[in-house]
Amino acid sequence: MIQPVVIGLLAGFVGFASSFAVVLAGFTQMGATPAQAASGLFAVTFAMGALGAWFSWRLRMPVAIAWSTPGGALLAASAMPAGGFPAAVGAFLVAAALLVLAGFWRPLLRAVQAIPAPLANAMLAGVLLDLCLAPARAVGSLPWLALPVVLVWLVMLRLARLWAVPAAVGLAVALILAFAPPAPGWFTGLGPAPEFVLPVFELGTIIGIGLPLFLVTMASQNVPGMAVLAANGWRVDPGPVFVATGAASAAGAFIGGQMVNFAAITAALCAGPEAGEDRSRRWIAGCVSGLTYLAFALLAGAAAAFVAAAPPLLIQAVAGLALLSSLAGAMRAAMEDEAARLPAALTFVTVASGISVGGIGAAFWGLAAGLVAMRVLAAR
Repeated sequence: MIQPVVIGLLAGFVGFASSFAVVLAGFTQMGATPAQAASGLFAVTFAMGALGAWFSWRLRMPVAIAWSTPGGALLAASAMPAGGFPAAVGAFLVAAALLVLAGFWRPLLRAVQAIPAPLANAMLAGVLLDLCLAPARAVGSLPWLALPVVLVWLVMLRLARLWAVPAAVGLAVALILAFAPPAPGWFTGLGPAPEFVLPVFELGTIIGIGLPLFLVTMASQNVPGMAVLAANGWRVDPGPVFVATGAASAAGAFIGGQMVNFAAITAALCAGPEAGEDRSRRWIAGCVSGLTYLAFALLAGAAAAFVAAAPPLLIQAVAGLALLSSLAGAMRAAMEDEAARLPAALTFVTVASGISVGGIGAAFWGLAAGLVAMRVLAAR
């Protein structure tokens, strides 16, 4: 009984600490105020905690739910919409509606799964690249702050890989408080304060942010998350989970939240043997993980206020360290298939360029360019 509880606590802590900076960076890049960013972080943290605890208890399976970390990276790497954060919220709502539709209408799920894996991974790698450059930039600009963080992350990768990013986050917080403390009073009003955002629907933002947000969430979170559960012996009907996470994402969007979805890394913790030899009790790990997220939701205001007051480049560096393993995996998967290597490279460089044409962002154009190139080369 103790083992699944401990693993659930660990999964919740690691899931929050390792990537909340990525989520906040995405909200900020979309034009959110600090209060709106805190509200959005509260929305996604509460949703994934409540749904993870509910599904794990109801299905007696370790169904872990997480925010879309690749989605946060996509937002952080995209240009701010012309309509600001309200336009981004409109795109979040469209992405959530597509996720609900995928739960009811399986042809949409099959269409997403039909996107060639090299192109999906190349799109993800292009989205992640700019943020993953932040650690190097930070070491160049703030060596006395950034270099110790990078070194601790590297050492912990060797000693205890799971704790590498939380250790880097902890050291970054300590260094900021010691050498670049936020102005007095930053810690006031730290409780959750949901802030309503009236959505604005812009076609360019929907195509350039909403559609890629849905695609990257499906390809990089939901599909791997289901695979992790299946690999550990659990077959989950994805339909109800897609509908619930899509509906929760849509509700959360009105207070600034983005997507929630199947977890992959924390799901591996909760579903694997680390959660105990008795498989029938591993659902407890998923439930405890969800309850841990609910506790962290109460700290969303504190996290957002601290990040807003801290040196931006150092926060981006921590987020980049959290995403380096995802970048490495996406690049490897993108280039494995020799026949798709050039289209994948075209997708990668197009997305990484950050171009925007007609108000539509680079993620869409990169995927489109790769699909066209793959079709032309196949015809040849």
